[in-house]
Amino acid sequence: MALASKIKELRLKKKKSLQDVADEVGASKAHIWDLETGKSSNPSIELLTKLAKCFEVSVADLIGENPASEGADPQVVAMYRELNELSPADRQAIQAMMDHLKSRKPKGEP
Repeated sequence: MALASKIKELRLKKKKSLQDVADEVGASKAHIWDLETGKSSNPSIELLTKLAKCFEVSVADLIGENPASEGADPQVVAMYRELNELSPADRQAIQAMMDHLKSRKPKGEP
């Protein structure tokens, strides 16, 4: 899940307004809105940490990089565990393959 939709989902789940979140993390309401709508997509680690605290989740869950999170694809989780057993060189080779496969995808395809 993209950061934008995750922020909105968590905000609504916690029943917080944009202003509530903005006040809690020390950002402007407009900036939180821009994050939720994807107009701003590169928040600082400091802001991510504050947002995670505000929503009571880990930063990894917030940015969608927690392989153990709810709804994670079991096959992806298993692959992640197996990656830890590989050498750095083998992981680089797999990364190169993933980069190649991603570059072949038509724009807009998930």
